[in-house]
Amino acid sequence: MRYIISAALASTALCAPALAEVPRVVTDMTPTYGLVATVMGDLGQPERLLDQGANAHDFQLRPSQAAALSDAGLVVWMGPQMSPWLDRALDGVANGQQLRLLEVAGTHLQPFGEGHEDHDHDHGAGAGHESHDPAAETGHDDADHDHAGEAGHDDHDDHDAHGHDHSGTDPHAWLDPANGAIWLEAIAAQLAALDPENAATYAANAAKGKEAIAAADARIAAQLAPVQDKPIVVFHDAYGYFAGHYGLTIAGSVSAGDAAAPGAAHLAELRARVGAGVACLFPEAGHAPKTIEQIAEAAGARQGGALDPAGVTLPASADGYTAVLEGLASTLADCLTAP
Repeated sequence: MRYIISAALASTALCAPALAEVPRVVTDMTPTYGLVATVMGDLGQPERLLDQGANAHDFQLRPSQAAALSDAGLVVWMGPQMSPWLDRALDGVANGQQLRLLEVAGTHLQPFGEGHEDHDHDHGAGAGHESHDPAAETGHDDADHDHAGEAGHDDHDDHDAHGHDHSGTDPHAWLDPANGAIWLEAIAAQLAALDPENAATYAANAAKGKEAIAAADARIAAQLAPVQDKPIVVFHDAYGYFAGHYGLTIAGSVSAGDAAAPGAAHLAELRARVGAGVACLFPEAGHAPKTIEQIAEAAGARQGGALDPAGVTLPASADGYTAVLEGLASTLADCLTAP
C-alpha cells in the first residue's frame, strides 16, 4: 500500500505544472537596484553590479559578476548610453531577458545641456514633461535591439572637451522622478511576465514605490524652492533632468563628460561666470575636487559637498532611488542656504 500511495504521489507530482520561480535579477547601479528591490519586495533581492565607489560610466566586471549575468533571468539597466561596459558584457554572456529603462515607453528624455543657463528650457518643478520615443532618441529599436557599433561607445566621449558642443541624449534620466515612477510599472510588468503567480504582488509593490517617489519629490521641491534663483557650477554635465524638474539654474560644468578633460578656454570662461555671481560650486563623488577647489578659491566662491548623482557612495538598498534624489537635494540646499 505504501508503494501504491508513493507511486500515485509521484505520478501526481510529475503531472502537476511546474511552478514559476521568482527570477534572479541583476541591476547596473544604485538607482536601478532601488527600483527593482522595491518591486520585488519580500519575494527576492536583486544584485547590483556596480561596486560602491565605482564609476558608473567605466567599470570592469569581475568573473563572479559575469557569471551572475550569465545566470540572470532578467537584467535591468539604464542602457548602453550610460553603461557601455555592461552592453559589451551582455553581448558575451547574458542568457536571460533585459529591460533597458531608457527605452521604456513614456520615459522623458532630453539632450545634454538642458537646465543650463545657456539653454532656454523651462520644465520647472512638477511640470509635465514631453515624452519622447526612446528608440528614436537613443538610436535603438526595441523590436530587434540591434546595437551594432555601439559596444564600447559612451555618449560622453562625443562631447567637446570645452563643454559647448553637447550632442545626443543625456542618459542621466533617473534624476527626473517622473521617470522613476514610470520605470516601476515597467519593472513590475516585466517581472510579472516572468513570474505570473506573483504579478499582483509586483504591481502592489510598484504602486507603493510610486507613492514613496511622489512623497520624496514633494519634499525635495519644497527644500529647493527657495534656492531656484541661485546659479551653481557642477563637476560634469549630469544634472539637466534634476535641474529642469526642480527649477534650478546650472551656470556651467567643469567637464562636458565624465571623462572629458576641460580646456583652458572653458575654465577661463567658467571662472568668469563664477565671479559674476555663482552661489556654489559642487565637486562630485568619485572625482578629484582639485579643479572645483581652484575655481572656487580664485573667485572667492563657496564650495559645497560632493554630489553623488549615481549613488556610488550608497549601499544597495530598496530606498536607493529616492536616497540618490534626496542626497542631491540636501547637498545642494546645505550650500545654497548657508549664511
